Amino acid sequence: MKAAKMVLDYLHKGDIRYLFGIPAGSVNAFFDALYDMPQLVPVVAKHEGAASYMAAAYAKYSGGLSVAIGCSGPGATNLVTGAANAMREHLPVLFITGSVPVGTMGLNASQELDSSPVFRPVTKYSVLVKDAKDLLPELAKACQIALSDVPGPVHIAIPIDVQHAEVGQPELPPFPARKPIIPDLETIRHAAKELWRRKDGYILAGQGIRGSVDVLLELAELLDWPIVATPQAKGYIPEDHPLLVGVFGFAGHEAATSLIADGEGQAILIAGSSLGETATNNYNASLTKGRYTVQLDFDVTVFGRKYPVDLPVLGDINLSLLLLMEELRALGAKGATIGGRAGERIEKQAREGASRSDYNTQNVLRSLQDRLPSDTRYTVDIGEFMSYVIHYMKVKDSDTYSINVHFGAMGSGIGSAIGSKLAEPERPVACITGDGCFFMHGMEILTAKEYGLPILFVVVNNARLGMVYHGHNLQFKRTHYSFEQEEVDISAMAAAMGIPSFRVSELGDLHSEEIDHLLGAGGPAVLEIALKDNNAPPMGDRVKFLSSFGK
Repeated sequence: MKAAKMVLDYLHKGDIRYLFGIPAGSVNAFFDALYDMPQLVPVVAKHEGAASYMAAAYAKYSGGLSVAIGCSGPGATNLVTGAANAMREHLPVLFITGSVPVGTMGLNASQELDSSPVFRPVTKYSVLVKDAKDLLPELAKACQIALSDVPGPVHIAIPIDVQHAEVGQPELPPFPARKPIIPDLETIRHAAKELWRRKDGYILAGQGIRGSVDVLLELAELLDWPIVATPQAKGYIPEDHPLLVGVFGFAGHEAATSLIADGEGQAILIAGSSLGETATNNYNASLTKGRYTVQLDFDVTVFGRKYPVDLPVLGDINLSLLLLMEELRALGAKGATIGGRAGERIEKQAREGASRSDYNTQNVLRSLQDRLPSDTRYTVDIGEFMSYVIHYMKVKDSDTYSINVHFGAMGSGIGSAIGSKLAEPERPVACITGDGCFFMHGMEILTAKEYGLPILFVVVNNARLGMVYHGHNLQFKRTHYSFEQEEVDISAMAAAMGIPSFRVSELGDLHSEEIDHLLGAGGPAVLEIALKDNNAPPMGDRVKFLSSFGK
């Protein structure tokens, strides 16, 4: 068999079902082999960057390795942003790129690029394989690295001639499976004693608690400690949980900010947050100041990166939380009457905001959520609407938001919607994006159409780069004319592609009958929100942080 077929056989052994990417000459052996392998489905995107976001989301929601593929040169560089995004989110994605034949390297061959060093800073492992005999060992090694310890992306560049090389009938090694990182029991006992001794404290929940929400809530109830969530963790803690205060960080809630700044908690338990800029409200010193700090994470590099940590606990979050609960119970923790001031704060926060009759971003998103199934997952793009999602939209079901504020790649929400839908076909998915993001990766609505994926793409069209516009207005008291754009009827664009669409220009247009029609289309649909909202978005202290430079 050819080496390319061997690669695909090995991936199939690992229960890989989809390859996200675009066919091209330098990966033609793979796509030719797929003709005889119906068990592997190529998801042909319109842009490799979007394919990489699809692969990342598929890895996130399927719980396993995913694969993105692109040609040498431009295909590879288009995939790099998605690799960086997967690296930040700890998602195991195998990036396969073609390469020019070994004999033509260095001769200015068509689409030539030594991509292995390009991918190295944004992957756990990146290699160019020049000999077919090395391909299977390198592939197995890359998959092992992607899934081991802290999961993440890896990259293999495979020259055209290596793909077509005959390799016989090699014995495929076992496909790797991730082994849990088990926390040290003595460290857990120490953490339990320190937290229990201080009685009053807070819990900061980051995106690492995904898959451990029930355990975290049980621990919070055991301690009767309020919970604040990072923007990336929005959607994990139920809105109606009495210990949830709100979001702390970018576009967060005043209640959470006040609790951290003015609260008397003697300790803070940080679970699954790397404590980056958006998660900490621009590295707010109040987060840990004067508080005994325990940080749970499976990534040793996050400890002490910006904030001093009294007790780092290395291990898988779920295991650390379970063991910590056992030790707290052994110390006498039994839980208490939960709610108290935390419940009052979240109720007050929910009442804040403008009149529900105004046609603005806040009310549109609230009205939209009222009309969509409660278990809808929202893949949220980058723009001013994102801050409204974080601040105002509710958490009605588990794991309801995919928010890429951590890396912040415009257009990533569109590809993420497709990856999410393929990973969990029964779950309703709505992508919330903007005109700026749509003009980057909006043609992926055709990909959704071609694969029959019922996704609602909600495009907030304000004919400008909204977050940039408002950010400059707040920081510099002026904006450059180039931020404004000629308004384009995006619903008409969708209609021209044979995709059901509807355009909203006032709040009264947003009615259940039309949305039900879009949801029942049997494929993707576009809901365009034509809205130029001149209210300042709830970006928290982001503008203050940017304004602190240059003075």
